[in-house]
Amino acid sequence: MGNEDFLWAGIAFMGGIGGEQQAPCGAVSSAAIFLGLQNRCPSAEKQKAKHGRTVARRDASEYVRSFREKFGGIACGDLVGMDFSKPGEYQRFLESGVWKNTCEKFVGFTIEKLYELDERNAEEQES
Repeated sequence: MGNEDFLWAGIAFMGGIGGEQQAPCGAVSSAAIFLGLQNRCPSAEKQKAKHGRTVARRDASEYVRSFREKFGGIACGDLVGMDFSKPGEYQRFLESGVWKNTCEKFVGFTIEKLYELDERNAEEQES
């Protein structure tokens, strides 16, 4: 979205939310935030705002279903198979490179799915 503030807005989603791994994967949380921002409009424009909320919720639901189907869940701890609440576990996670086969795939899938949803929405607006 061309604004570094958005990157920083999602930084606490690493490791679930602040390392609390019972929370959704950071890619999932970030996608939900992105979809809300992507469909934002002034609240005073009632019909447009209603449509934006509907699209954001629909797309978030589809995204979560797709993510769960591909990876088997959305909770960070379940996805990475490590417990960051244990001393040294997050450091071990980083050093082991596990994130290359987990987190990088989650982020890649998220980017692809968000582009797919955006293309579908653009086609719907054209018709």
